Amino acid sequence: MSTTPLPDARRGLYETLLVVDERPVALERHLERLGASLRGQFGAELPGDLAGGVVAACAGIGLGRLRIDVAFEGAEPSWTAVATRIDRDEFFPPWERGANLRSVPAPDWAGAHKWADRRWLEQLERDLDPAVPLLIGADGRVLEAARANVFAVLDGVLATPPLDGRILPGTARAETLELAASLGIEAAAMPLTAADLLRSGEVFLTSSVRGIRPARSLDGTPLPTHTTTDRLSTALRERRLERG
Repeated sequence: MSTTPLPDARRGLYETLLVVDERPVALERHLERLGASLRGQFGAELPGDLAGGVVAACAGIGLGRLRIDVAFEGAEPSWTAVATRIDRDEFFPPWERGANLRSVPAPDWAGAHKWADRRWLEQLERDLDPAVPLLIGADGRVLEAARANVFAVLDGVLATPPLDGRILPGTARAETLELAASLGIEAAAMPLTAADLLRSGEVFLTSSVRGIRPARSLDGTPLPTHTTTDRLSTALRERRLERG
């Protein structure tokens, strides 16, 4: 079984946010997550000028991606925030631009923090392109996709892997669960396997910039159904465009 290299913590942490009409979407949630990682991993607090600098970095961006990097060159953390425009097709992509997932063993994966050192994952993405890596833990359970959390509709329940310390507590993941509750869709965090995803027939990914992206296949097997995916995608897209 292949191993998963530990990230180099010296490279620090990062966050990626969606920008809509010059506004960073879900900024408070992202900063809360980043702050928790900084405290837990480095015993440090967010720089006091970070929030204002992030908002300023979004100026002139109608639809885009903002990346925040926090590193330690000395005793105190330093930060950068850079926003770039994205193609509108990247934002809640349609079925035709859905992900083709490929299972990859990741026995030592620990993705609860957004480490800036993602060399192993980035190489994996290059090796599998255009397929999207689906990380599988040592216990055979689905963890997350590259840069995204995973959902499946299983026996009528919207299911997603639990936050067991191995996966990122995604902001879009949290919003999707909130929307499911408001729409009357039963949802639960539960262990999932690749076989569960294949049995479900409906799988999608959530991330801060893309929002919801349908999965079209897993290891070459089609996943054709996307009724619940479309319903949640429409609701989350409207929320993000309205609230920014």
